[in-house]
Amino acid sequence: MEKELKAKLLRFEKEELTGHLIYKKLSKIKSVNEKNKKILSKIAEDELNHYNILKKYTGKDVKVNKLVVFFYILIARIFGIVFSVKMMEASEDTAIEEYQSIIGKIPQAKQIIEDETRHEKLLVDMLKEERIEYISSMVLGISDAIVELTGALAGVSLALQNAKLIGIVGVVTGISAALSMGSSEYLSQKADKHEHPLKAAFYTTVAYFLTVLMLVVPFFIFSNFVYSLILMFVDATIVILIFSFFVSVVKETSFKRSFLEMFLISFSVSVVSFFIGYLARKILNVEI
Repeated sequence: MEKELKAKLLRFEKEELTGHLIYKKLSKIKSVNEKNKKILSKIAEDELNHYNILKKYTGKDVKVNKLVVFFYILIARIFGIVFSVKMMEASEDTAIEEYQSIIGKIPQAKQIIEDETRHEKLLVDMLKEERIEYISSMVLGISDAIVELTGALAGVSLALQNAKLIGIVGVVTGISAALSMGSSEYLSQKADKHEHPLKAAFYTTVAYFLTVLMLVVPFFIFSNFVYSLILMFVDATIVILIFSFFVSVVKETSFKRSFLEMFLISFSVSVVSFFIGYLARKILNVEI
């Protein structure tokens, strides 16, 4: 066997064995329902079968990449099974192309490709996870919190120029807005006759409230309101970055478009509000 081909097969072997262990561990997470357990177990079985096929050609055992396994299990516990699996499947598109390049030399590569393609269909059928079903409610809560609160805090910053006072205004405004947003989502979902309007309201409220906490914390850390304002925008950017990536992976949409859209809207509102606060301070001659 050619040295280059053997090196490629050993790499595939390691990826398949690592994938087997990841899917096996995912299937044993307590929150996974029975249908998803069976699908994940079946995929884990296929990955092990692929490993054994490749091992016949290389004649060598390989070690599992424990760091990769740990990463995907951690991601699953934080962001959910669907997110973790979607990330894994994204890398399998490249693997399929590479397997196609060796069909002439390894006939059983065709079987592996068919299994990998079947995985995608099974995974689409598997996407039944509560946090994914209510992703639109979370988007509503997070995007509204960022747009409204960054705008409000930027607007009052120049008028008040007191970090803790601005932070208190942010907390009161944020909690009120979170409850208001949750109530609106409940009424909206109920009017559209959704099955669980209360859950949708819960996800919207929690997403809004957690985003509020991220944005107001800087005002209780720094005494200088300018530093607080800068860190607030950094926090907002991080929240937008993480959530845009989450949505783009789960919904298979453009990360760049999602991020830029939320980022530009949020910061445009903040800039306008900032200047409104500046004008209000000048016109009303407010000194605190």
